Amino acid sequence: MHIRNLLLATVAVAGLAGAAQAENTLKWGANRDIGSLDPYSYGDSFTINVLNHVYEGLVRYNKDLKIEPALATSWEILEDNVTWRFKLREGVTFHNGNPFTADDVVASLTRVSDDASPLKGNLPAYVSSKAVDDLTVDITLNGTYPLLLNDLTNIHIFDKEWMTEHDALKPTDIGAGVEGYATYNANGTGPFSVESRQPDAKTVFVKNPGWWDTPQHNLDRIELLPVTSAATRVAALLSGEINFTNDAPVQDLPRLEAAPNVSVLEGVDLRTVMIGFPFRDKLTTGADNPFKDVKAREALYKAIDLDLIHQKVMRGKSRIAGATVAPPIPGYAPELDTVPGFDPEAAKALLAEVGVPEGLEFEFNCLSDGLVNEEQFCQAIASMWSRIGLKPKLDVAPRAVQTPKRTGGKTDIYILGWATLPMLDAYSPLLQIFHTKEGNSGVFNWGDWSFPELDKLVDAAGSELDLDKRIALETEALGIVKKEHIMVPLHQQPMAWAVTDEVSEMPLFPDNKPRLWFAQVNPGS
Repeated sequence: MHIRNLLLATVAVAGLAGAAQAENTLKWGANRDIGSLDPYSYGDSFTINVLNHVYEGLVRYNKDLKIEPALATSWEILEDNVTWRFKLREGVTFHNGNPFTADDVVASLTRVSDDASPLKGNLPAYVSSKAVDDLTVDITLNGTYPLLLNDLTNIHIFDKEWMTEHDALKPTDIGAGVEGYATYNANGTGPFSVESRQPDAKTVFVKNPGWWDTPQHNLDRIELLPVTSAATRVAALLSGEINFTNDAPVQDLPRLEAAPNVSVLEGVDLRTVMIGFPFRDKLTTGADNPFKDVKAREALYKAIDLDLIHQKVMRGKSRIAGATVAPPIPGYAPELDTVPGFDPEAAKALLAEVGVPEGLEFEFNCLSDGLVNEEQFCQAIASMWSRIGLKPKLDVAPRAVQTPKRTGGKTDIYILGWATLPMLDAYSPLLQIFHTKEGNSGVFNWGDWSFPELDKLVDAAGSELDLDKRIALETEALGIVKKEHIMVPLHQQPMAWAVTDEVSEMPLFPDNKPRLWFAQVNPGS
């Protein structure tokens, strides 16, 4: 990649001739802001990913998405088969200089697993933890469980002393409007620390010179700049106001590819975009809810022209999905990856069969700052449903507005994207979305459904250590999801990043998570 400097900065120094060379700065133009500086505040993979530059887990995914040691250096399962012992890394300090110890791990696990934590579902088998000594932690689970390390890649470790000092031992919750000191302040062990934050404007991260690991990046500074308008984001990239985006609009890819100073990185995301239905007795209008009947859900599925959305809205860049997990995810089965076919007349017949009244009104909840082209494909789907005699009330708004409606059961049909993060296993959506809402299960079961047969399979998969048997259980459970149309899949969304020629190294990951500790820019950029 030819590198040219679009941003040259000089710093005048009183009494000295000359100027200092600009810092190596990555200007990240994202399609939205993070929700908080607290990674536990909401189960939003974008926020958690961004804050993974500040906070770290006991383990992490490497460049090949294989689990490797991070704040823990080794682990073993003790003889009882439910206790895992982790040996912690020596010499690690938090950004404020406090030493990292086992007490920090215990306090962090207690916080994230609290009943009030939005992320408690990310540690489904967790029961308790205790410090054996300063650098040894025992984690006790509720039974044999094969996926603890996968879970721990997303559980960031806080400084207990810092949390205690700032009354931050309890979790915050964006969806419920619960804020705290950790909402606006951060103190991790990661490769970058937070220098400043202006919500919805700019968050600045600077290199942590005391990071325990050997940096593979050459960044001094990362500026996270939320640019919600796709057109503005493209213009900023072309002009050099930003030099990286993890959300290059699919409709603008030809223009970006033709630009002499821009490179486009493309792939298909692991994230499956799905439609969720309410299983409550009443719709938000007060009318009886016909979507409790599987035939009504099937009718709405048949009314969607998936090929049209793929070609026109997603510009042929998505992958039409018949299964609720992507092919690389353990638990996926090709026989489940089928679609019913666009058939509006059959959809009308099914609605008539179950007695859905002509002109039925219901809320259709979508995000303006969520998935790739979400507003556009929601408009297309609403139009398709109107053609079979329904009256969807399209409700498009930012995540901050829509999240309380979804978590509080104050909407009807909605869109959800799920990439199985951080687990990279079908157990992730099966437990967090499709399981009955109870304890750490069903945290994202916003439709209030319950299928005991499915729950039994999911629970069994969660304690099965034999890989083949576990995957078979997960596949059987996904078969129930498909048969009952609990949620109907639309597509795996396209993944397109773009960089200017100031950026010399930017690995593209299939989980669509930028890991900027692997990024390189031209010196002085």
